Amino acid sequence: MNRTQLKRSGILRMALAGSDTTLLRDHGETFLLRAIRIAAVVALYWFVSITMVFLNNYLLDSKDLSAPLFVTFFQCLVTVGLCWLMQLLSAVCPWLVDFPSVKFNPKTSREVLPLSVIFICMITFNNLCLKNVGVAFYTVGRSLSTVFNVALSYMVLKQSTSLRALLCCGVILGGFWLGVDQENISGALSWSGVFFGVLASAFVSLNAIYTKKVMPAVDGNIWKLSYYNNINACVLFIPLILVFGEFGRLASFDRLLDLGFWGMMTLGGVFGFAIGYVTGLQIKYTSPLTHNVSGTAKACTQTVIAVVFHSYSKSVLWWTSNMLVLVGSSAYTWVKSQEMKANAQKDSQDQAREKLLPGKSTNVGV
Repeated sequence: MNRTQLKRSGILRMALAGSDTTLLRDHGETFLLRAIRIAAVVALYWFVSITMVFLNNYLLDSKDLSAPLFVTFFQCLVTVGLCWLMQLLSAVCPWLVDFPSVKFNPKTSREVLPLSVIFICMITFNNLCLKNVGVAFYTVGRSLSTVFNVALSYMVLKQSTSLRALLCCGVILGGFWLGVDQENISGALSWSGVFFGVLASAFVSLNAIYTKKVMPAVDGNIWKLSYYNNINACVLFIPLILVFGEFGRLASFDRLLDLGFWGMMTLGGVFGFAIGYVTGLQIKYTSPLTHNVSGTAKACTQTVIAVVFHSYSKSVLWWTSNMLVLVGSSAYTWVKSQEMKANAQKDSQDQAREKLLPGKSTNVGV
């Protein structure tokens, strides 16, 4: 093997590793085996994520039952049940299932409650957006999370954003407005769907910000947070379902005793639970940057599948709007990762300089 081949092999290994620590951790494992495992994890993430979106769209777009709050409530209920099941399996088969032991604590539940309010707004508006705009326009309709993340980070956390990151947000905004314009021209635009998409994007950003504040209450464990979040959500959804009259619609639903209907509802909850697991798995075996790039590519594929499946005819500008959103989101992720690396290097240099200073002052005194 010549020098050029060695360089290429090294670069590919680094790309697959995601980080030096991952590479060291898997030292001795064959390159082909790691490549197959990463490909399998990414494929699993794509399958779970795309299936979940189409399954939710099927459940929410039912002509016979218009009960988006109940559908979301039931998925939260399934998640709580799966958390209990995973705890049981972890106790019985600890070598097979690794899941934290969670006992309900009212004090912890109260501490998580403000985040749970944001959480139910996020998932409710997200489902309402999907119900009204469909899968094809879903990527664009829910594209402003990054923009809200920048705005809320400045307003809530007082964190400034670089010019390059702001330019990426500008590209995303341009894609969003072009997409809305093209969807309106085609006569398929749902303004309520766009409105819910904007609200969902805002609450996704708020959820990310407040999750960091609440994590100490659950010992920094994301599964404990999911457990308390979904228990609180189940309780909070009940009065909302009553207020919006969805229990009455359920009572008159002719498939209420149909096992097929409840099977699909349960499957939707299982995929909602599974997406948290496969997301963590993809980040673990690749890197956060690779996860975001994979998510962007998945969104593009999801849009193409929806357009082909429903035999939609879309203009060049409509596709351009999707590309602008996806390119802007990917570029923002790359810019932020570069800035984080630069800040980490600067911090390590500052720490090294501080360690040298006492030594220097001692030498002068001698």
